[in-house]
Amino acid sequence: MATTPTKRDIKYINKDFSQFREQLINYAQTYFPQTYTDFSDTSPGMMFMEQAAYVGDVLSFYLDNQFQENFIQYARQSNNIFELAYMFGYKPKISSCATTTLEVYQELPSKFDSGTGTYSPDFDYALEILPNTQFNAVGGITFISEDTLDFSISSSQDPTEITISQVLGGNPQYYLLKKQLRVISSKMNTTTFQFNQPEEFPTVDISSANLVGILDVIDSDGNEWSEVDHLGQEMVFDSIKNTNPNDPNSDKDIPYLLRLKKVQNRFSTRFRNSSTLQLQFGVGSPSNTTEEIIPNPNNVGIGLPFIKNKLTTAYSPTNFLFTGTYGIAPSNTTLTVRYLTGGGVESNISANTISTIENINTSVKFIKYNLSNTTSNYIFNSLRITNPQAAVGGGGGDTLEEIRQNTMMMIASQKRAVTSDDYLIRALSMPSNYGSIYKAHIDTPKVRDNQVSTIETLNLFILSRNSTGALTYANKTLKNNLRTYLSQYRIIGDNIEIRDAFIINISINFEIIVLPEFNNQEVLLNCINKLKNHFSLDKWQINQPILMRDLYVMLDKCKGVQTVKDIHIMNKAGTTSGYSAYAYDIEGATKNHVVYPSLDPSIFEIRYPDTDIKGQVVPL
Repeated sequence: MATTPTKRDIKYINKDFSQFREQLINYAQTYFPQTYTDFSDTSPGMMFMEQAAYVGDVLSFYLDNQFQENFIQYARQSNNIFELAYMFGYKPKISSCATTTLEVYQELPSKFDSGTGTYSPDFDYALEILPNTQFNAVGGITFISEDTLDFSISSSQDPTEITISQVLGGNPQYYLLKKQLRVISSKMNTTTFQFNQPEEFPTVDISSANLVGILDVIDSDGNEWSEVDHLGQEMVFDSIKNTNPNDPNSDKDIPYLLRLKKVQNRFSTRFRNSSTLQLQFGVGSPSNTTEEIIPNPNNVGIGLPFIKNKLTTAYSPTNFLFTGTYGIAPSNTTLTVRYLTGGGVESNISANTISTIENINTSVKFIKYNLSNTTSNYIFNSLRITNPQAAVGGGGGDTLEEIRQNTMMMIASQKRAVTSDDYLIRALSMPSNYGSIYKAHIDTPKVRDNQVSTIETLNLFILSRNSTGALTYANKTLKNNLRTYLSQYRIIGDNIEIRDAFIINISINFEIIVLPEFNNQEVLLNCINKLKNHFSLDKWQINQPILMRDLYVMLDKCKGVQTVKDIHIMNKAGTTSGYSAYAYDIEGATKNHVVYPSLDPSIFEIRYPDTDIKGQVVPL
């Protein structure tokens, strides 16, 4: 008579050798009590049980380790940390580049305006240093520029200092122009890759020490290939020189206009290891029509069966949003790749060690043609460069722990602006070529102009700086650039309203009593400097109140001050005097020794610290 096998009780919580061994012994004692009874350490049965426990322990270790290596927080193997970083959108750095700012000089001839009877620089002879220009320093260290330097453009973020350098007959003959240019320690290298028949997602590798990244990729027909974070990204930022005649301030304040453009020719990069950078291209054919590469709204219904009773079939948005090509694959062409190497500790050079321009005849040009040969040769030879500051920041690439932490930070933001802090960071990080946002503030929706903002509307209040460092209002061009820049990061339901914050100009008068053994003027000057430092614009934000107690405590701690008798804050307004046009009731806005800004987002500013901060020493 057949017997029904006893149901085995198997436990799955064992993790190590001893637990596996103990469970195997219990299992044998429970289900085979008469079959095997020798559980001594030297018995043959225990040999097999321990071998099974050994295998279980090893398998458990590898399972745990593989599970752990799937999480960026716990991964330990470098290749896994690299792959996880790329999966979450962070690109590790293999080498860190030193940076410094060059001072670039050129002379300009003077020209006489018969209408006004005055002399001014002739900007027809202005020089332009092209982007990606290489500069040589002592010791063979090479630096490269990131932006264009144009002596014909002067803005608040890229000012041009002009002084008279030569005088003839009491009149200016030549002017000396000075601009600044940021450079990084990198050397430009070139390699080529031949592509024949198109392949799906072809890859090429660049192997070199101290790789920094790709500078540009150009094919045989002169087409530029754009680097993207991933091949599904169709939009990249592009810039054009600002020559808008309808905005009189735009040329002076905003050198470049920011725009978005779709690109077919694109590639993504990723480091395979510390010395190999891989470039990956798309899958589409260059013979594909433009609408296959760039989505067409007419394609929304593609793929739906044209049958009347198929009304439940859902429309797939992917038919519109994605092209299926992820960019085109290069074919029957040669790609010329320029890439950067460099960085490292050795790139941290001292001041005044950068003095020459590599390939100066092709890297520097006049902005206009048909100039006098004699004058143009003199002007070209007048070009001088130096680095008054040492280059700093050069070192090794990201450590594994830095990759881990940076990736986790990337996961938190996901390159999207969701919170108010996200929008502030994005606004303040817009490249300065498109206009600089100096102060930014997100305000909750309010009733404005008899219109109620929806809950999705974000009021972004901004301010910029003029050439003297004072606060100023952003012009239309800057706001358009900012709107374009933020469009890449905002979520679909957010509507961004970019507004001007109000500037409240103030002055400060204070009275102190000085200890007898101290010099009155010295103590007074020290107090004024303390107030200048306290009200430095870098330390103030929109909607930040003035705490009078802090001012009293700060002055009271100044060496030589016995007593602070009084501190009086007054409003300064009037454009004719160089102040903001907006008057403000300081006394009415002061509550419990706190001067509050207005309900509309505003910021306090001492426009002229040298004259608007006054102190007086009074007798005891």
